[in-house]
Amino acid sequence: MHYAVSSLTFLMGKHEAQFPTDRVYCWNHMWRKSEGERFRFGLSAYAVRLLQDVYFLDWVFAPPVAVIRGDEIGSIESSKALSSLFAPMDGNIVNINEDLLEDPSTINADAHNEGWLFEMEGETGKAMSPENYLKFLDQAWDKAQKTLKKQVLTED
Repeated sequence: MHYAVSSLTFLMGKHEAQFPTDRVYCWNHMWRKSEGERFRFGLSAYAVRLLQDVYFLDWVFAPPVAVIRGDEIGSIESSKALSSLFAPMDGNIVNINEDLLEDPSTINADAHNEGWLFEMEGETGKAMSPENYLKFLDQAWDKAQKTLKKQVLTED
């Protein structure tokens, strides 16, 4: 059974990024949603939009593994960048979305549902409400635009 979930919208130039309000958001542009005793994590629409066309995902561990907030846990490659992924909180990564190793393009199509990345157990750690995450993005958007424009101007 599917329930309607409300969302908030952040404008990234001409593009909209939708943020479901049934979860919280982390400093590293991941969302966190409670799944019983675990927390499920995935990339926010903002991160997916900046990456564009994710085509490779790799983990530097095999679950279960203990991590500390900020530990490098993997990498993601897209048409725009190769980016490291970092643990959003202290705890144990207990499961990864194995389907994404075969077809990471699901992240592009359904980042907030089927494109989830991993599950953790541990203390909740710091996170932002959807409204506070949008404020956080507002503050970061000028810097992101300058970075994107610099990439466009230097690509030849």
